[in-house]
Formats: sequence, C-alpha cells, structure tokens
Amino acid sequence: MGERSKSFLGIITCKSLFSLFTIASIIFFLSWFFVLRSTSIDGSLFTNSNPLLVVNNGNPEPRIRNHAILNDSVEEEEAELPQKNKAILKVYMYDLPPEFHFELLDWKAQGGSVWPDVTKNIPQYPGGLNLQHSIEYWLTLDLLASEISNIPRASSVIRVRNSTEADFIFVPFFASLSYNKFSKKNPHKKKKGNDRALQDRLVDYVTNQELWKQYQGKNHFIVAHHPNSLLTARMKLWQATFILSDFGRYPPNIANVDKDVIAPYKHVIKSYVNDTSDFDTRPTLLYFQGAIYRKDGGFARQELFYLLKDEKDVHFTFGSVQRNGINKATQGMHTSKFCLNIAGDTPSSNRLFDAIVSHCVPVIISDEIELPYEDVLDYSEFCIFIRTSDAVKEHFLINLIRSIKKDEWSRMRDRLKEVEDFFKFQYPSKEGDAVQMIWQAVARKVPAMRLKIHKSKRFYHIVTKKEQGLKSIPSPRNFW
Repeated sequence: MGERSKSFLGIITCKSLFSLFTIASIIFFLSWFFVLRSTSIDGSLFTNSNPLLVVNNGNPEPRIRNHAILNDSVEEEEAELPQKNKAILKVYMYDLPPEFHFELLDWKAQGGSVWPDVTKNIPQYPGGLNLQHSIEYWLTLDLLASEISNIPRASSVIRVRNSTEADFIFVPFFASLSYNKFSKKNPHKKKKGNDRALQDRLVDYVTNQELWKQYQGKNHFIVAHHPNSLLTARMKLWQATFILSDFGRYPPNIANVDKDVIAPYKHVIKSYVNDTSDFDTRPTLLYFQGAIYRKDGGFARQELFYLLKDEKDVHFTFGSVQRNGINKATQGMHTSKFCLNIAGDTPSSNRLFDAIVSHCVPVIISDEIELPYEDVLDYSEFCIFIRTSDAVKEHFLINLIRSIKKDEWSRMRDRLKEVEDFFKFQYPSKEGDAVQMIWQAVARKVPAMRLKIHKSKRFYHIVTKKEQGLKSIPSPRNFW
C-alpha cells in the first residue's frame, strides 16, 4: 500500500510539473509577442521625420552633387504633400527692436511694426565694401517676404509665427553693419550708438528669452559675417549657429565647421553679363589687385609680389576701392584668365567671389580657408588650390599656371558660368541664388542641431515629490 501511494504521488507530481512548465512556456511566448509588438517603430511618433525637400512650384529643385546638377525625381507620395509642408526650412524670427536692424540704415518704424514694408520703400544698404558683408540684410528681407503671397520668390524657407513649428530661431541683428557704422571712433556719437553697447543689449535681450533658455540657444542662429562683428557677444552666444565668412578670428570651441555655416561674400565688382570672351581674348594670364602688405596670415602676398612683379603677362599691384578702384578691378578681372585669391588678415576675402562672377578662374592660396556649400559643391572643378608653402617657392606658381592649357581652362571657365548664380544676392531672391543656397546650408545643420539637443536632455530629469519618497531597493546578493 505504501509503494502504490508513493507511485501515485509521483505521477501527480510529474503531471503537475509538466502542467506548470506548459503554462510557463505559454506565458513566456505571449509576453515576448506583446513586447515585440509594443517596440515596433511607428513613423508617426517622430516630428519632422520627412526628409527636407527643395521644391519649386511643386517640383524638386536641381541638387548639386558630384560635379553635376542632377534633377532627381520625387516619390509620388512626396509630390502629394500639401504646399505648406514643401518649404525646406521653417524659421521663427524674433521681432527685435529696430535699433538692432533696419534702424541702422536710418529707417524709422511706423505704424507699430518693427519691420519695414518689404513691398515698397525698402531701406537701402550702404554701398562700396560695406556690401560685401551684407548677408543678414538679404536673409532678413527674404524671411519677411515669405509672409507676403504677391512677392515672387524662391521657396527654400518660410517664416513661422509659432516657435514650436520652427526648425531654427533667427536673431536678426545686423552685426556687420553695426561694426562698420560704429567701428571708427566718433566723439559726437553717444554711448548708446556704440557697437559694443548694442551687442550688450542684444545679449541681454536674447538670453532672457524663454526660447533661448529652453536649450541654451542651440536652436538659434545669428549672422556675423564681418570678421570683427559680434566681437564681444560671440563669447556669450556661442552655442548658437553662426553664419560667418570664415573662422579666422574665432577659437575652435566658439565657431567651427561642424556647428556653423560659411556664407559667401557679396561680390563688389560687376558680373560679366553676356560674356563671349575666351582663352585667347583674355590677355592677362594672372591678376591680383589689392592690399599687398597684410598682418596675420597675409605674408604670402608680399612674397608673391616680389616673385611675380616682373612677369610680363601678370598684373600684381596695390589697389583699393578709392580712385575708381572697383571699375578698374572689374575691367582687370574680366580680361584675365586666372585671378589670385591670397589669404590676407583672414583666410577669405570677397576677391574669390569677384573672380567667380568675372569667369576668371580663381587660384586660391589660403591654407585655412573654408568655402560656402562645399558639402554639395566641388570647388576643384572651377578653382585651383595651391599650398602657401609651395606658392612662395621660386617659379612654382607661375610655372603651374602656364602649364594649364586652353582646353582645361575653358572647362573650368564653363563651370564658373554654371555656378555663378549660387553666389549672387538679390531681392526678391530666386531659385539657386546665394540667399537660397545659404538657407539650404542652414537646413543641413538641422539634424546635427537636433541631435545635440536630444543628447543634452539625456540626464535632464525633474524629480517630483512623489518620486522623492521612493527609495532604491538593494538587490539581494548573488541576484544574477
């Protein structure tokens, strides 16, 4: 009887264990099924997840890539997106007091608006060399025009009034104009008109905005194209994206190619319209006119002057905008095959962009130069780059230039004609001009900016009173 009882209990125990194992297995597989379902990615969870599009009246804009301008087709579902989603970039712009922008052009606010009516009587920017750093002026005009339907313009950007819809937040301070206007000491100017004081007020205004405090300015951008503009404010607003001419006067922790955008200068000389010249009808082989004795990295200009001054088909002289200098430079570049762009006080100058619109093949001697849109535009197709250490060797530069024959020069000149519109500023802006190219360059910074913001929030956590009462429970020894 004892043995039968033991046998019976053994059978029950085995059946019970088998049943428990079966139930546990079912629960295990069901739990994994629900976990996998819950972790599937739903694209609707992500905001602004669609790739940025460049469109023109519902059609994709030609994109610059790999030595050519390619017209890529757009997916059918992209083409059916509503027009409001077609803009490549959405920008929220602060309504800064006029003293920071158009009032610097002697414009007076009327009717309670801080902005001029961009459909008429647009304040004019000062001429001469002031124009070369006028980038913030053209971007601000274009953003204001984006809200007016009857102004024909390109569609790379729109201004939004709700900051939560914006990709970037724009601080429309005319920094270069402020520097140029107030850089020379004038005893008759009051302190409030001083560039330094204006920068201080700008910093106070911007850093007290809730939008700035939210991400410490990481989603803001500011134009400071003149190398000396925003000289003090840059150290306090450095987390924003800067639009600059180069990084020559910026520490790498304040401005760098990963965070910021390089914009072209506005060319000063006249564009070569209806250019029918060729290799044989441009008598000057190599052209340079400008300041020869420069500080900082500009020593190469002086060295090259002594190396080239006696070459019969080389024009290398001192020049400035005074005494009809711009017209002389226009004539000189339009009749030259190659134009020198040598580092001066800073790595860049407007001379490069003057050469481009003159269809004069640029010869760049500037080791630290950064170029606009270089992530989408191959400058080696229409520029010649020479290291400074090589350029100052006797006969190196002139022998290299003389070795370039007609066919190669003609190919580079033809490419200059294809890309010159990318460096032209105008209002209203047009597809593929400098204004639209800069907006697209800013748009390409959006993913990196968002990544930076998201990573900065990893360990940001507000502990509630309820959570403060919870204490961690220590794991038992040998838990694993």
